[in-house]
Amino acid sequence: MEPMAEVAEVASRLRAGMERIVVGNDETILAFLLALFGGGHVLVEGVPGTAKTLFVRLLALLLGTSYRRIQFTPDLMPSDVVGTTVFNPQTAEFSLRRGPIFTNLLLADEINRTPPKTQSALLEAMEERQVTIDGDSQPLEGLFLVCATQNPVEFEGTYPLPEAQLDRFFVRARTGYPSAAQERELLMRVAGGFDARDLTAAGVERVASDDEVLAAQRSVRRIHVSASLGTYIQAIVARTRAANDVALGASPRAAIALLVASQVRAAIGGSDFITPDDVKDVAALVLAHRLIVRPEAELDGVTPERVIEQVLASVEVPRDANAPIPAQ
Repeated sequence: MEPMAEVAEVASRLRAGMERIVVGNDETILAFLLALFGGGHVLVEGVPGTAKTLFVRLLALLLGTSYRRIQFTPDLMPSDVVGTTVFNPQTAEFSLRRGPIFTNLLLADEINRTPPKTQSALLEAMEERQVTIDGDSQPLEGLFLVCATQNPVEFEGTYPLPEAQLDRFFVRARTGYPSAAQERELLMRVAGGFDARDLTAAGVERVASDDEVLAAQRSVRRIHVSASLGTYIQAIVARTRAANDVALGASPRAAIALLVASQVRAAIGGSDFITPDDVKDVAALVLAHRLIVRPEAELDGVTPERVIEQVLASVEVPRDANAPIPAQ
């Protein structure tokens, strides 16, 4: 099987596994696939009861990988996340006690409920795949995915994530209320015996391995990106910085994330080159949480998603962008 077909096959298995359990939220499923195959991290926002934690638990079971959960609270300390060294009086030596961050899939639940000092404990891990404990660097697992959740409507007793940390999340997904038909389907599943607290009983099994995901990550980076598409992506990011309603535009890290996410989008669709449609499909997921809208524009109802929609409409699409890869 061709590498791109293998990526599409693994993505199809994971998507089917998530759709069996979660009703609706197609865009959230796409966001998780983008982060997983793009080697990034995902921030999940949604009001209580919209399957934020369920998504992460479900993905861990579908991958059959190690999974840890941290409930972020105001009194959580950095050492509670990364670990610490402990003195053993019997041996008169210090030993490393690893924190829950040493795992493949980490759920940082309600990340905005802990102070910035503890939030920052994730920065090195998310960017460099290592943590420093008492001056010693400790590498993390080959497959490492941080899935952080937060409630966007409850602000009392919370600490908004700083821009530096938001920029390190590859994508932001939003879980919302289901449609009437979807909610009826959910209710009938529960009436039929489905219990989200026992996913194993619901028939959730491993459908992909860590090695398959790591191989998919390598294959994704070989997706062809034409010079015109590179220029198109750069123009989109630059236009966010020049938008009148934006106080802070997308960073170069955001531009790289947009390119890689577009490669993932193409790969899971079975293509070996990206198109403008791939870029447009992932732009809001990659860029929206990185933009800061001016306060006066917010009062007029302007949102980051609206800014991105306007930017995509204003940037000229390259004419040769859908051309196949030239023969070598």
